[in-house]
Amino acid sequence: MLGVYLRVFFVGGIVCLIGQLLINLTKMTSAKILVTFLLLGVVLEAVGIFDTIREFAQAGITVPITGFGSTLAKGAIEGVKEDGIVGALTGGMKSAAAGLSAAIFFGFLVSLIFKARTKV
Repeated sequence: MLGVYLRVFFVGGIVCLIGQLLINLTKMTSAKILVTFLLLGVVLEAVGIFDTIREFAQAGITVPITGFGSTLAKGAIEGVKEDGIVGALTGGMKSAAAGLSAAIFFGFLVSLIFKARTKV
């Protein structure tokens, strides 16, 4: 069990290290870095490497935004197999619907509990 935790921590740490290097060494905004990681998950899934990394790293690679990109790509690929070109547009959203719904629901719930303030 300890080995699993160490692998997850190690791979997740590498993902964070890459993000921090992009912040420090480039002029990329946080939004561009977020999209880069999302597209990295899409590309790794499309090439077929993401499942191998997932077997080793588990939550270390699936919890960051790369896992969301992989989910979208996998859904789009399955959607194309089932529904053709229309499935490419709808498959990703079908596969990520539960996570997106939870994010929207809990975001709304937190907005009811806490009051938004502007930064000073």
